[in-house]
Amino acid sequence: MTLSVDISNRAGDFELSARFEAPPGITALFGRSGAGKTTIVNAVAGLLSPDRGRIELDGSPLFDRAAGIDLPPWRRRLGYVFQDGRLFPHMSVERNMLYGTRFARDAKGPSLAEVADMLGIAHLLPRGIAALSGGEKQRVAVGRALLSRPRMLLMDEPLAALDGPRKDDILPYLERLRDASQLPILYVSHSVAEIARLATTIVLIEDGRVIGSGPAEHVLSDLDHVRHIGLREAGAVLPATVAAHHPDGVTELDVSGGRLLLPQVDLALCAPVRVRILAQDVMLALTPPPDISALNVLPVTVVALKDGLGPGVVVQLSFGSDRLLARVTRRSADGLGLRPGLALHAVIKSVSVARADIGTR
Repeated sequence: MTLSVDISNRAGDFELSARFEAPPGITALFGRSGAGKTTIVNAVAGLLSPDRGRIELDGSPLFDRAAGIDLPPWRRRLGYVFQDGRLFPHMSVERNMLYGTRFARDAKGPSLAEVADMLGIAHLLPRGIAALSGGEKQRVAVGRALLSRPRMLLMDEPLAALDGPRKDDILPYLERLRDASQLPILYVSHSVAEIARLATTIVLIEDGRVIGSGPAEHVLSDLDHVRHIGLREAGAVLPATVAAHHPDGVTELDVSGGRLLLPQVDLALCAPVRVRILAQDVMLALTPPPDISALNVLPVTVVALKDGLGPGVVVQLSFGSDRLLARVTRRSADGLGLRPGLALHAVIKSVSVARADIGTR
């Protein structure tokens, strides 16, 4: 099921003009605050009627200004999860979740027990909302949305109100939702770490315009998007498979260019994973450096270079069939003679990859 959006809207001095497609999986709308992400989601949900354009879900129009089509929210059959959950404080967890079934009509979908088990909240069903943590409340809100049997799920910065540990707690459940529910999800965020771990497709939004879109691993490793993502957050996502768990606590991953060694990853052998590697954590060497502590010395080839606004250079590297990014100084780039086609080695410390940057796929 694919969502197609082609809309324009003006509100005061802000003008939105967005055109993109969201295929199955999680499509992340990424951009700074005020870029227009929530406006797009509200237009899809039917909470805002754009001045112009068309919104289709699986070929069926939800909105078409020229044809006079503007389905009310309840007829669009979309689940919406907000930043704050918006749960009913006088109801138990179970009653909050079952409230979603009032809008399900005859649509088929998972049961309360199935949703509660998938989100890890079966033990919370009898509890009141006040007794829940922030992450638990968000999982209940997701469950309520799922029980409305939506055709698509909309999530507007669902983790924005949570601190770091609570975000880490809920991310595995969102991965499970992505992989198990088969629902297309439109996910709004300004956190690169979130979208690198969750998104299958990324749509970059800046000042009301779509400036890039495509598979997550392509968008995140594209030199043209580094400025929009941010130098400190720039990096690449590598698809991998768990190959071995070694007795010394190191996990070996198979990647397209060879192997990657990381501190123990608590996933089964052959499990598919995705690993985010920050550009600032990649060192470059013309020859394999001897006697170093870094476990990963990867053969790579320079694809392209892009100068930054300061003394830095971002280097795009091919690694097997994947891409890596490295951030070095202009002095280092000149000293190494970096140029497209040059073969060299990327050096990555195992411990530089944060546990939160390793997810399932």
